[in-house]
Amino acid sequence: MKRPVFFLFLSLSFACISCGAQTIIRFDNQNIKFMGRIALTDSAAQLTWTASSVLINFNGTSAKATLKDNTGMDRVTVVVDGRVTNTTIQPAINPTEYTLVSGLPKGKHRLELFKRTEYDIGTLSFYSFNLDGKILPPPNFAHTMEFYGNSITCGYAIEDTAGKDRGTAEFENGYKSYANITARHFNAYYHSISKSGIGVVISWFNYVMPDIYDRVNANDSTKKWNFKKYTPQLVVVNLFQNDSWLATNKDHPEFKRLFGTEPPTPAYIIDHYQKFIASIRSKYPKAKIICALGAMDATKTGSAWPGYIEKAVAGLHDKAIYTHFFPYKNTPGHPSAAEQQAMADDLIGFIEKTFKW
Repeated sequence: MKRPVFFLFLSLSFACISCGAQTIIRFDNQNIKFMGRIALTDSAAQLTWTASSVLINFNGTSAKATLKDNTGMDRVTVVVDGRVTNTTIQPAINPTEYTLVSGLPKGKHRLELFKRTEYDIGTLSFYSFNLDGKILPPPNFAHTMEFYGNSITCGYAIEDTAGKDRGTAEFENGYKSYANITARHFNAYYHSISKSGIGVVISWFNYVMPDIYDRVNANDSTKKWNFKKYTPQLVVVNLFQNDSWLATNKDHPEFKRLFGTEPPTPAYIIDHYQKFIASIRSKYPKAKIICALGAMDATKTGSAWPGYIEKAVAGLHDKAIYTHFFPYKNTPGHPSAAEQQAMADDLIGFIEKTFKW
């Protein structure tokens, strides 16, 4: 199913080269559509954020791709004509050609390589497609969206059907996240800026979403994303779950570092959330913004965190910013695939009713 590629780019100087019945389509071909924040190097496109993907339309019956991963841990889902195939790729740390699909009926097909794991698991490099036909103009989309989230949005532990809530690479699947399901429902091009464990005022590690939301690659503070390159119609922010766990955990190192011995006040929490939403508004003056929360215990009965969001939004005096809270799922661990679907159904209903999509 795969073979190492040692020579592919030594003589490759064009975005499209025919080799007999095969056609090599370089990463910089204008008919390739990238989803998400992508960094382009001289030889490859680098995908870091969860739910980043490579999409093409092509006329042919089979396709291969040359990929590598800096850790060898990322997982890539192959989607053909809107259906997930049985091929899940774990790219090697050296450039390797993988068979994506074969034996398709002759004619036009849509192909997507979907990075289902998040940025701290690995950086995926895409070099080229190898088609038995020709590439066609890229797919079109009806809407544009952007998500900011934590492990729920990343699809943490979705594949852990044993119920152990494990979040390592083999159990994470952003394709089954409510965010991706919602975007697919609306035929929306979208970006997902998400990280397991992240918060707005405190995370399980020493940075928060306001520190990284403006990066091309979350691991690199020197490369900032150009927000003029992409303007979503709708932004969904689903954060505060990790804050709700950590803001009163006086034994956690991040609590001690940030707050000393006293928990942050509601006013402090509201102010920081409000400033983050205001920063998103400054990037996208005309976008609709949904400040969401859930469906884990930050939205259970009696939780103060939905109220913090409501107060922050009210203080912004912006009629294009909305709140929406997913019902508490009341089960252990992270949302399962079925619970992610329920979240998507809930969000889809809200968007259809509110924005008439």
